[in-house]
Amino acid sequence: MFDHLGFGVRDLEASTTFFLAALAPLRVELVMKGPDGSVGLGRDGKPSLWLYESRTAPAPLHLAFVAESRAQVDAFHAAALAAGAQDHGGPGLRPHYHPNYYAAFVIGPDGHNVEAVIHRPA
Repeated sequence: MFDHLGFGVRDLEASTTFFLAALAPLRVELVMKGPDGSVGLGRDGKPSLWLYESRTAPAPLHLAFVAESRAQVDAFHAAALAAGAQDHGGPGLRPHYHPNYYAAFVIGPDGHNVEAVIHRPA
């Protein structure tokens, strides 16, 4: 449904570093920089996540990123913690959503709940 999503962060450099490190296992990379200083992250040359610096504290968001395997979910969680995130739910099945919902959650530098998820069986 969404083509891309953008939101403000308090420290653009720190948040860009965090998201690039945490999402590297999902093949997310810096795709472009906007004329206003914003950064576009994505895959295959298409920016899907835009970050821009905001003077006001953004409301916490829940961002769920599609993983291609359970190993990618595990790697996302490890990379995010190494990048300074707070654990908010380690890798594992969440059968209260559905039997194959495998996800991991962290809290990023601006308080956002960042998730990697795969919906396929192991």
